[in-house]
Amino acid sequence: MSYLIAFAFFAILGSLAAALYFMMKGGSSSDTKPKASHMARALAVRVGLSILLFVCILSAWKLGYIQPTGLPIGR
Repeated sequence: MSYLIAFAFFAILGSLAAALYFMMKGGSSSDTKPKASHMARALAVRVGLSILLFVCILSAWKLGYIQPTGLPIGR
């Protein structure tokens, strides 16, 4: 389970890095449409992966695959 979460986290960071690359990539002023399209797609993938990771963690908790450890309060 921890490998899956780590893989999803690195995929999210990779998608964020791709969006940064497309944002910083230079281009002529007439060529801004494809750059914005690629950046928006990379950010949309990042948001989708983040939501998918959250849903997977929540469902793994509900199904009993992972257990919350909690923090001791007042000790």
